[in-house]
Amino acid sequence: MNTQKQQKPTLTGQRFKTRKRDEKERFDPTQFQESIVQGLNQSGTDLEAVAKFLDASGAKLDYRRYAETLFDILVAGGMLAPGGTLADDMTRTDFCVFTAQEDLETMQAYAQVFNKLIRRYKYLEKGFQEEMKKLLLFLKGFTESERNKLAMLTGILLANGNISGLILSSLFNENLVKEGVSAAFAVKLFKAWINERDINSVAASLRKVGIDNRLMELFPANKRSCEHFSKYFTEAGLKELSDFARNQQSIGARKELQKELQEQMSRGEPMREIIGYIREEMKKTSISEQAMISIIWTCVMSSVEWNKKEELVTEQAIKLLKQYSPLLKAFTSQGLSELTLLLKIQEYCYDNIHFMKAFQKIVVLLYKADVLSEEAILKWYAEAHVAKGKSVFLEQMKKFVEWLKNAEEESESEEEDAD
Repeated sequence: MNTQKQQKPTLTGQRFKTRKRDEKERFDPTQFQESIVQGLNQSGTDLEAVAKFLDASGAKLDYRRYAETLFDILVAGGMLAPGGTLADDMTRTDFCVFTAQEDLETMQAYAQVFNKLIRRYKYLEKGFQEEMKKLLLFLKGFTESERNKLAMLTGILLANGNISGLILSSLFNENLVKEGVSAAFAVKLFKAWINERDINSVAASLRKVGIDNRLMELFPANKRSCEHFSKYFTEAGLKELSDFARNQQSIGARKELQKELQEQMSRGEPMREIIGYIREEMKKTSISEQAMISIIWTCVMSSVEWNKKEELVTEQAIKLLKQYSPLLKAFTSQGLSELTLLLKIQEYCYDNIHFMKAFQKIVVLLYKADVLSEEAILKWYAEAHVAKGKSVFLEQMKKFVEWLKNAEEESESEEEDAD
């Protein structure tokens, strides 16, 4: 038996040292820039030829490594130094976004160039997103005409889904906001975006990235109001955007109000103070009484942990609503508010299965507490109810409604006798 240890195989061969000069060239964007600039100069204003050149060059040039350089050249004509100025020591081209005509049609054609390039080289998506964020931060370094072109291009790219709305966070930069650059840029951008799509599509994109509630930040703190925003964008021909922002502001205010109201209830604040707080908020935010009664109902019904047993939950609800009836009464001074409350009760009892049998008892309690009038109840019964649980709730209310009608007829009869 051979007890000698077997020798492990070793790798032999020649090792090459990387020369420093070669290494430097590999990471130097100068040569890459010269190749792109030369190709753009040869293609000239023919954007079809530009797109073909960029497509073919991706196989030979390192787009992955030099994505920022590539996009700088296509937008500004050369590499951008921090702040947005063109680097002096580099070759430039006059065939880029910033030297093109300042109109929507031209920018749509340039957007197609970027679209084709990114579809062909998917790995450029992330680099392009970063580039657009950077360009927006550099806005002060560009001329007004360059900013206008970039704004139109950005709006079109956003509409086509080539970039995410997250890039808009760059517009909230304090220096850009302070000097009015952000708001002016936003006007051109949103006009182009809405022209390509519509306000609903724009709104959906803004919501998706959580910027729908931040549009007021395009203005300095002392001008950050619904009124100023509305006036500025309406005068610029963007009433749709102005209305959207106003609506978002209102939704935000309601959420805050609801949160505070729930906290006041959980602390057991006196009813008088809660009513006073709500009235102040209604004045400040212009919330209607109908919208307010909906918020109050939601807060009241979410202020307790409900029993899981159907027979006990009705008793629990009656007790709670007796306690809060003064609050409900304070904000049902109009017939429309009473109907709004009735519909909220109907929807709540339908959506929460344990409350299906409690509907009639809740309505009768609120009638006795002077929150709901007989007119509102009769109107709801005859025509204003919704489809949710309609047959169940109308059946529950049948006897009470008959009683109300009889009481009304007797009252009218007594009045006639008195005459």
